[in-house]
Amino acid sequence: MEKVAVLGAGSWGTALAIVLADNGHQVGLWAHREELANEINTSRTNEKYLKGVTIPDNIKADHRLEEVIQNTDHLVFVVPTKAIREVCQDLIGLLDHKVTITHASKGIEPGTYKRVSEIIREEIPSEYYDDIVVLSGPSHAEEVSTRQPTTVTVSADQIEVAEKVQELFMNRQFRVYTSPDIVGVELGGALKNIIALGAGISDGLGYGDNAKAALITRGLAEIARLGTSMGANPLTFSGLTGVGDLIVTCTSSHSRNWRAGYKLGQGNDLDEVLEQMGMVVEGVRTAKAAYQLSLEQGVEMPITAGIYKILFESQHPRDVVDQLMTRIRRHEMEDLTNILDEKMSD
Repeated sequence: MEKVAVLGAGSWGTALAIVLADNGHQVGLWAHREELANEINTSRTNEKYLKGVTIPDNIKADHRLEEVIQNTDHLVFVVPTKAIREVCQDLIGLLDHKVTITHASKGIEPGTYKRVSEIIREEIPSEYYDDIVVLSGPSHAEEVSTRQPTTVTVSADQIEVAEKVQELFMNRQFRVYTSPDIVGVELGGALKNIIALGAGISDGLGYGDNAKAALITRGLAEIARLGTSMGANPLTFSGLTGVGDLIVTCTSSHSRNWRAGYKLGQGNDLDEVLEQMGMVVEGVRTAKAAYQLSLEQGVEMPITAGIYKILFESQHPRDVVDQLMTRIRRHEMEDLTNILDEKMSD
């Protein structure tokens, strides 16, 4: 049995805590609000984020970070990307021993273009962890928390550390693969949220399956272009953390990014949508970072640019679709050929 501290009691953090508890581990769950910690401990529920789910008794929630991480073997970050730096800074004065760090947050920091593992490395001194592992893949919290079959990937620079985390999480309902491509795994998980916003917008506009299939397919090409330019293996994007996560996020009402996009497609403005959601929509922040990064890297990302214009330049979604449909004629295989040529020349 391991002692694991899960930082973040939203839907995904609570779902992962349930997986760990099912595996017999002692789980501390950090909730930002004392009221939520009390609800989890007394009612064994988290009704705002996982309605109707019973939380196992071997999960103990607390709003005090120092209590949750005391004597822990593993830290699992499941807070919004925008909160990663702040939580890391809070941890520095509290950690007094080495731990394994895993994160399951999906985003890119605007301005710095840092992946979450890079942010953690910047903020927490290396003597406090043996490596940083990323956990990602097609995984709705609502399904994981009710023990429906789910498959994800973990990745780290040191494969033996990734394998340790694989063993920590894996059970009959939650299958875990390992990957050596931490850059690709993180970017696939972050960038798919932008395309999911687009899929929701398409549905909100009343477009059909043809449009969404095109959006997902061409969106995957954009993800692979940017990912490869940043050092990822293009084959990663054909796996669970690429096309797998993209499909599940673009086609389900469980996805908060799809739901936000759907509301935008129906004519709601961004501030109104975010207020109605009541939860973090990672794709909004990541769209800004990815758009800025694509300009800096010289990588063509027309769908991402279109989503950026809808979110931050108040362009009408239907006008953006028209712009995408009337772009210059191209050969479909150009993208794949260019990506593979770039990879082989490295």
